[in-house]
Amino acid sequence: MVGVEFFGDFDLASAAIWGFWIFFAGLIIYLQTENMREGYPLVDDDGSPSAGPGILPTPKDKTFHLRDGRGSISVPSEQNSERPDLAIAQTSDSAGSPYVPTGDAMEDGVGSASWAARRDVPELDAHGHAKIKPMAGLEGFNVSAGRDPRGLAVVSADGEVVGRITDMMIDVPEHMVRYLVVDLNPEGSGKTRLIPINMCRILPDRVKVKALNADRFEGIPQAKSADQITLLEEEKIMAWFGGGAMYSAKFI
Repeated sequence: MVGVEFFGDFDLASAAIWGFWIFFAGLIIYLQTENMREGYPLVDDDGSPSAGPGILPTPKDKTFHLRDGRGSISVPSEQNSERPDLAIAQTSDSAGSPYVPTGDAMEDGVGSASWAARRDVPELDAHGHAKIKPMAGLEGFNVSAGRDPRGLAVVSADGEVVGRITDMMIDVPEHMVRYLVVDLNPEGSGKTRLIPINMCRILPDRVKVKALNADRFEGIPQAKSADQITLLEEEKIMAWFGGGAMYSAKFI
């Protein structure tokens, strides 16, 4: 008989359980390795390359081909190469000790004003168009609820009038305001900056920004184009306001 001759002394139950354990161990190794693909520290606290994350090695590079002709990106290679020299210092030699800024944290983009080196291209919608655009150039968009901030004065955390709202940057697919455009020049000569809408309070007679004192508005990172904003520019602007809450206005 085939069953007797072929499997004679072979224990199918034992083979099945051993096969399961081998598969399960391989699955754990695979998942743990993939878990280190993004966001895993590749350097030690002192900035030197990490000797290794543990008994399992970091995964091999995986290349993602991006849509809309935006090339490709590989991870986890060179995650820290964009910002190699940060103006921070460790508070002690002990591993895990916190770092503190050594200069102007907002200008240096560290501490509470930290930003990640995202791609310097605008976020796209499903049709390959820039998502965030100025309302002045969009047909069919208007303020249907709440207060229209255009024309209102912008008041800083220390009570100074720093400019006037001239436009809004709209997330077109979401139909949401993402940024307010403020002209810092009282003559209206186009010295503009962007204020995240979630960092503003729109009042009947003014727009209050509690995250920045007046002297910090000119330092807001500028967008290269008035018609769109890139992911990197968004990151830096949000970091500036986040840092302002800690280092400038200190209203929290």
